[in-house]
Amino acid sequence: MSEKENSKAQIEQNLSHTHTHSHEHTKEVSNRLARAIGHLQKVKQMVENGDDCSDVLIQLAAVKSALNNTGKVILKDHLDHCIVHAIEKGDTAMLDEFNKAIDKFVK
Repeated sequence: MSEKENSKAQIEQNLSHTHTHSHEHTKEVSNRLARAIGHLQKVKQMVENGDDCSDVLIQLAAVKSALNNTGKVILKDHLDHCIVHAIEKGDTAMLDEFNKAIDKFVK
């Protein structure tokens, strides 16, 4: 198998485990992201306006915290729904993917 074919096969395999659906906290996550986007836009304005660097860093830390907290909600939702369902079906590949997602999130 060529490198290109191997790469395509790997992508198809990865996509076979992806799924779309709605969770209990989808609206909450969407609202949190909208607030973080608005907050980040204000931080950008602060930089463009030449605001004090300390103030910019404090606001940037607040955005990071908001995004981390949003990620926690997503991880909990995924654990409560997708992972439980995968375990019931005996899908160990989903557990591997979940572990990879956690590793990337906490990096």
